[in-house]
Amino acid sequence: MTSDTTHDPADQASGPTRELHRAILSLREELEAIDSYQQRADVSDDPQLKAVYLHNRAEEIEHASMLVEWLRRHDAQFDRMLRTYLFTEAPITSVEKAAAGAAPPPVKR
Repeated sequence: MTSDTTHDPADQASGPTRELHRAILSLREELEAIDSYQQRADVSDDPQLKAVYLHNRAEEIEHASMLVEWLRRHDAQFDRMLRTYLFTEAPITSVEKAAAGAAPPPVKR
């Protein structure tokens, strides 16, 4: 179930903030769908139905990934954090500590 609620009047938010809000809501919906399909696949006794659930889960992961990329392209903080943490092999908290000592990348908007 989704929520269109905002903490403040939506009509007072800037256009980019409203778009960011919609993208975050959509990402949340995609993540919830991934979780639902995974749970259904785990408990399904029918191999064909399980295959359908896993196929649907993969599609939702694609959608979530597209939304994360949109967020990265449209929010400088997301861009910095994703560039810091994604596709690293070190323990995540080690990446955080190393990044804290590094100069921040230039901000883009």
